[in-house]
This record gives sequence, C-alpha cells and structure tokens, in this order.
Amino acid sequence: MKTKIITTLVLLIVGLSIFVSGCTDSGNSDNETAGQGAEVSGTDEPTIVAVSIVPQAEFVEKVGGDKVKTVVIVPSGADPHTYEPSPKEVQEISKARMLVTVGVGMPFEESWIDHFESMDSGTLIVNSSQGIELRELEEHHHEGEEGEHDEEGEHDEEGEHDEEGEHDEELEDGHENESDEEHEELDPHIWTSPANAKIMVEEIYEGLVEIDPENEAYYAQNRDAYLEELDALDARIREKLEGKEEKSFMVYHPSWGYFAADYGLTMIPVEIEGKEPSAQDLAGLVDLAKEKNVKVIFVQTQFSTRSAEVLAQEIGGEVVAVDPLAKDYIANMDNVSDVFARNLV
Repeated sequence: MKTKIITTLVLLIVGLSIFVSGCTDSGNSDNETAGQGAEVSGTDEPTIVAVSIVPQAEFVEKVGGDKVKTVVIVPSGADPHTYEPSPKEVQEISKARMLVTVGVGMPFEESWIDHFESMDSGTLIVNSSQGIELRELEEHHHEGEEGEHDEEGEHDEEGEHDEEGEHDEELEDGHENESDEEHEELDPHIWTSPANAKIMVEEIYEGLVEIDPENEAYYAQNRDAYLEELDALDARIREKLEGKEEKSFMVYHPSWGYFAADYGLTMIPVEIEGKEPSAQDLAGLVDLAKEKNVKVIFVQTQFSTRSAEVLAQEIGGEVVAVDPLAKDYIANMDNVSDVFARNLV
C-alpha cells in the first residue's frame, strides 16, 4: 500500500515538474539545497516555506513572522502515511523556497526532495530532526511470538556481520536501503517533545537566515521569543505531571514516545507491528492494562478506534482522543498534557 501511494505521488510530482519550474522562485550548513545554490530573498513578498506536517507550520510562522507563508504537505486530520496531495496542492508546494522535513520515518519526503532536485529550483531542504536523539519506534508484539522473535534475532545475529557489511557497501555506493530501514525502525514523532521542538525551531531559524540573511535579526528575535514559550510549555507540563512518573498509558498508534521519555512515562501501543491486534492480542492487552492500572486508551483521528474501543470496554475504561498533528502546537500540547494528567492513575 505504501509503495503504491509513494509511486503515485512520484508520478504526480514529476508530471507537474516541468510546468511548475517555469513559475517557481529559486530558492548549506547542515541542510542541503535542491539543484542550484540558494538564492537570497530580495523582495517584499513573503517567502513560501513548505512543511511536512501541521506542527512545523507553527514553528516556521513563529520564527518567520510576516516574512513567510507556509504550505503544509499533509494537512490537519490526514494520515502522513497515506495522504496524497492534489495536483493543485503539488503546484503550490512546488513554489517553496524552503522545504522543512521531519527527516525520519516519512517516506513521502524523499519524493519531494527528488522533485525539487529535478526542478533545479535551489529550494533549501531543512532536516528538522538534525541534532535530535532519535528513538526506535515502540511497537507491541504478540506475546506468543516473543520467543519466536528472539530466535529470529539469534539467527539474525549469526549473519549480522554480513548484512552490516552489505549495508556499509550500499552506503558507500550512495544507495538508500539503510535509510529505508531507518524509516521503518525510528520514531518520526519528534515534535511531541517540547525539547525536540526547540531543536526543530533552531534548524528552521538557520534555514530562514540562509535564504534571507537580510532579516537575520528579525528571525533571531522571533526565535528567542518562541523558545521562551516552549520553555514555559515544558515547565507547565512538568508541573501537571508531577507525581505521575513511571505511570503507564495505552495508545493505539505509538505517537507519544518522545513525550513519554521526556516526562518519565511508559507508552504501551495497541497496534501490533502497525496492524490491528487480533482477538488473542487484545486479550493480552486487557491483562496488561489491568496489571498497569490503565483506564484510558488514547487514540488519534487519523487511525481506526475500533480496537481501542473494544479494549476500553473490556477494562471498564474509556477512549480519549489526543492529536499529535493538531494546529496550534503550544495550545494543543497544553491540552494533551491536561488530558494525560487527568487520566494517568
């Protein structure tokens, strides 16, 4: 399914590349420039900045102020794993002078990077995960398969050196297989940690200064003010969650791993390796929920709530929606932390 979606996106992007390149403005620290060198902004028109997901839009707008206009590739309420932009949206995104990626776990971003490179647009690519300590994506496994996975791990270790050698060769050759594996294993939800959000904001600031150095002081002032807001957010969350350390919570999709790590919580995903749990899996989750005294199953609108509802019914709990992709990052994180504080028992 992912392959089909990404292929469709590539075809859609390529089909519009020639047309858009004629009407797109030209756009390296740790970031890279697609095509020609980044061109310095010299007009009063706001700089168009494309971002992968909604929370990044606030980061760009807070730093860029009235000097920027953001375009979001995956709009609010859509699933980043399955969303396909319309031809009109592709055309609008293609005008961007800067593209801010999550940088991990979002395969569609590679298609956009290739697109901008094929246009020779000079668009600056900003990897907002640069400098963030990435976590492995937490997944719940079948209890009955744990031994099976361990055995597989032992077999993998026997051939591990050969596989690593192959990956090293592929890396030297410039192939992308190792990157693809990282996309499957690393947690992309970096923005759910306010501390990580600060790092993302710094990367965005550096990118804006690179394409528009004339306004460096303006961007720096805005960045500093927003970093203070993020520090205040972190302090509020810590105060709300005081005494909740080491508490466990269940969530359908493992979006809150970085949040949990920041605040000493334990996240238990309901998904089984990215899929709906079976009846046997649900029975195991019911036992685990009772053991950990979990009374709430957190869900988000981009995914099915069916399994969470069944699980909540079995434990006499409830399903509560928390959206990591909502607009108004700080307000949303305040709301999410309120929900966690009320429901962690």
